[in-house]
Formats: sequence, C-alpha cells, structure tokens
Amino acid sequence: MLEDHVKIMGALAISGEIVGRKKLQKMIYIAKKLSFPFQEKFEFHFYGPYSEELTLKVEELTNLGFVNEVKEKKGGYVQYRYTVTDEGREFLEMYEPDLPGLDACLAEMNGQNARFLELVSTVMYFDTLPKEEVKEKIFTLKAKQRYTEEEINEAYDYIEKLKKIARPVQQA
Repeated sequence: MLEDHVKIMGALAISGEIVGRKKLQKMIYIAKKLSFPFQEKFEFHFYGPYSEELTLKVEELTNLGFVNEVKEKKGGYVQYRYTVTDEGREFLEMYEPDLPGLDACLAEMNGQNARFLELVSTVMYFDTLPKEEVKEKIFTLKAKQRYTEEEINEAYDYIEKLKKIARPVQQA
C-alpha cells in the first residue's frame, strides 16, 4: 500500500468518524496547508479546494475494506460517513506515523461544520492575496453561501488557532 493512502487512513482513524465528503476534503486540504505531509493535488472547485486524487484514494481504501463509507439519505441529499474498519486499524498498526499536532488539528476541525471548513479552506487557498481581495473573491465565488464579513474574520482567526495547534511551542 502506498504511503499516501496510509496517511489518509491515519487521518480518518484519528478523527474517529468524518461525516461528509466535503468535510473530509476540507480537513485534508487544511491539514496540508498547515504543512502536514499530504501529497494530494487540490484545485478550486464548486465547494472550494477539491482533490480528485483524494476521492480516488478514499474509494480505493473503501474497496480494500480498510475504510467504511456509509451512505445516508438526508432530506433531499445523500450524506456519507467515513470510518476506518477493524481491518484498516489492524493494517495501521504496522505504521508509526509521526505527525505531532495532527490529531489535535483534526479533532478541532472535525468539531466544525462543513460550511465553515469550506470558508476556511477557501481563505487558505487564496492565502497569497491581501485580505480584502480574499473577501471580494469569497463574496463573488461563494455568493450562494452568503458568508458575512464577520464569518470571514472568524475564518482568519480560526486559521491562526489551527497554526498554533499544528506547531505547538517547543519546550526548551
């Protein structure tokens, strides 16, 4: 099995359960932007950063029986729940992922809703632009989501919070 598959499976195992494909995509993207070693390429899509590679790897892990994908009908849409299977956990025991801070970051992100993580990941996607330009892009590209200026500011604050969790101050 490839190392990248193991990292994704490890992220799922740490999270316990991730509800929603969009949420899974955003959590991995944000972790990657926080310098955790996820290799998947992301492009800007309808709901912010999206990786076809990540989708395929999760599908492969599901087909191998290492990840469980449960499809639920919720009103007018389908929602997916992801967990690592017992076989997947057994397989992960052979690997010693050394990613300090990742567990705390994923736990923090998993406590957020997908809409907010979509905003956070979009802000991070345009992180080379000045804040005012990022806001304009969000108001234009994400008009249907009706994000407020206050929510955008919360996203910036949240990114700073995650950066502190991802890189805890080293003890001397």
